[in-house]
Amino acid sequence: MSETTENESGLVHAYLLDGTGGGRRLELAELASWTPEQGVLWTHFDYSDEDARQWLRNSAGLDELVVAALLTEETRPRATLIGNGVLVALRGINLNPGAEPDDMVSVRLWLDNERIISSRKRVLLSVSDIAEQLDAGKGPVDTPDFLVSLADRIVWRMSDTVDQCEDQVAGLEEQVLDEGHTALRFDLASLRRQTIALRRYLAPQRDAFAKLIIEKIAWLDDDSRLRLREVSDRLIRHIEDLDAVRERAAVTQEELLSRLSDQMNTRMYVLSVVAAIFLPLGFLTGLLGINVGGIPGSENPWAFLLFLLFLGVVVLAQVLWFRHKKWF
Repeated sequence: MSETTENESGLVHAYLLDGTGGGRRLELAELASWTPEQGVLWTHFDYSDEDARQWLRNSAGLDELVVAALLTEETRPRATLIGNGVLVALRGINLNPGAEPDDMVSVRLWLDNERIISSRKRVLLSVSDIAEQLDAGKGPVDTPDFLVSLADRIVWRMSDTVDQCEDQVAGLEEQVLDEGHTALRFDLASLRRQTIALRRYLAPQRDAFAKLIIEKIAWLDDDSRLRLREVSDRLIRHIEDLDAVRERAAVTQEELLSRLSDQMNTRMYVLSVVAAIFLPLGFLTGLLGINVGGIPGSENPWAFLLFLLFLGVVVLAQVLWFRHKKWF
């Protein structure tokens, strides 16, 4: 299911969780009548919409600091405990059509034991997955389950991208060993840039998960902390895999540059040897080619052949000398 805005208010979707894995969709007008006794409320907004920004400022009943965090353009993954709730910012792989995976999509969340408010600008498929699960009656049952489910989906969707990076660097290693083509430098540089960009957000996301695990959040039970620890461990493995890909790409790039340098040195060496051989020949032919009187052999019909023979002897002597010096 593609995540689209339901109306012009900037509300992407709103669900009232039933506590058994399902959820009932709500319209924006119904949010004002919601009470905690009805169940956990999840509202998801497109913060780039002005109506959504106004609702969050005026109708959500949130602290100004929380509202500012939900509406900010740029954010790094983090988890901050504020009162009885927690402010969380996460990043997921950009799997939208035509997008680069390292251009990661952010989602901002405010969670407490009674409601969940999230905001985004671009579509994050992990959020869409949870909406689909709620529609199918297989979604999260409460706030802790929602937090763990979203974190799990975000990390799970990273697996294919990390595996692709590993396959790509393995293929480039083989091509460097087999071909050593100059064009591979661009592919290696692009791969290194991608892994660096991914790790830029995954490292603070790992720290955010660690903080959620150790913080004394009253509504986050031990089972949810254990599940969140498993998600954090998988994220750490992804980070380690990206570090390995980056190091392998760097080593492969160095090997490629070394091979290209060796090829260049070999070519320059051959050109130097050829130049050394033809240098005395050029001197002799230039000397005898000056247009003045007294050139030796100018009247002898065998002079040209004798001169060619002499040049051949010079070349042979040079080759023997180079071999003796082990220059080739």
